Amino acid sequence: MPELPEVETICRTLRAGFPTSPSLIGLTIIDGQIFWPRSLETPSVAEFSDRISGQSINQINRRGKFILITLSRDTLLIHLRMSGDLFTEQGNVPIATHHRMVINFQNGLRLAFNDPRKFGRVWLVSDPETVTGGLGPEPLDENFTAVDFFGRLRASRRQLKALLLDQSFLAGLGNIYTDESLHLAHIHPLLHSQNVTEEQAARLLVSIRQVLNDAIQRNGSSIDWVYRGGDFQNYFRAYDRDGHPCPECGTIIQRIKVGQRGTHFCPQCQRLP
Repeated sequence: MPELPEVETICRTLRAGFPTSPSLIGLTIIDGQIFWPRSLETPSVAEFSDRISGQSINQINRRGKFILITLSRDTLLIHLRMSGDLFTEQGNVPIATHHRMVINFQNGLRLAFNDPRKFGRVWLVSDPETVTGGLGPEPLDENFTAVDFFGRLRASRRQLKALLLDQSFLAGLGNIYTDESLHLAHIHPLLHSQNVTEEQAARLLVSIRQVLNDAIQRNGSSIDWVYRGGDFQNYFRAYDRDGHPCPECGTIIQRIKVGQRGTHFCPQCQRLP
């Protein structure tokens, strides 16, 4: 599943454009087409097409793992889930097999939401908070302090790995960047949040931000056929490295299950008290 760095990379590409395609900012929409009705959470398919036509794109941002496209009247939200991707293409090319939605622009360009596994979702709403209101703080928000983070950790009684994956606790982290952050911070994924010290909380927040910023700089991680835009996978410390030596101490990285999720850690660097 694309996580915060991959979603941020997609947003930046759509916002800034690239050599073969212009930015989407300022473009006017001719119409929108839905090819898999269950991909659209709200409104109805008929209302979607009528409502989005004639609107223009003002901003493209990210909230957690959501892509937020601010239009002249509404907001289009897209969650890529397991296999989704969002990209631009020329409007005269054939509709690909797994396209679930396309947005056609006046300049002949097309925004395509491609999702082979059909888990991704789309919303067209007047207030994005109706969709994102339950998300936790953004880990890269400078106003979110180590004191805030420590307070949220101590208010819970869950294992760290599972808690960090909870989007209502902290928005944007997934399996990859949680494992990477915990390894960099030298904290065991099974440590319960109420036992985290203030120093550990500060160290973990710094590690989360370092890992996310490094991954964004490298356009995220390409680990399967879904997202192929980045190369941060070449710099993994722990994730998907079970059986390989820890880059810090040489101890073999282990893999366990935490909340049904594969979890990678170093038993030497990340000792459980």
